[in-house]
Amino acid sequence: MLIVRVHASRLLPEYLQREKNLWSNRYASINAFEQHLTQAGICVLKFFLHISQEEQTARLMKRQQSPDKQWKLSEADFAERKFWHDYQNAYQQMLANTGTVTAPWHIIPMDHKWVGRALIARTIMETMENMKLKVRPAPNLELITRKL
Repeated sequence: MLIVRVHASRLLPEYLQREKNLWSNRYASINAFEQHLTQAGICVLKFFLHISQEEQTARLMKRQQSPDKQWKLSEADFAERKFWHDYQNAYQQMLANTGTVTAPWHIIPMDHKWVGRALIARTIMETMENMKLKVRPAPNLELITRKL
């Protein structure tokens, strides 16, 4: 959705480019789907992994200089950096329009991977604790093996 938003003039047919409610309709569809999931008892966790422009530059340069990491690079990585501010605007609008009470966004700073991973793990752990899940007793293996 974000790439299409940033490059709408290139990626969308003309009739969709003229559609006034295109993005609000897409946000509404996302929210409706997530609402359907939560009503069905599914817990929706959404993480936005935020990397600063400086950190992204450093990681791209490190990949470029390391033979073991060059496979992760493509020309598109460098070309898309020209649209950094457009992506930031698209992210802000997406976060503002698709964060709901039942499916909020968790914005995770990822300039230091270990910090981001710890925050994600903590969020998942706290969510599971709040769900008050109960462990079912293990099946009686003796009965199962007798039937075989």
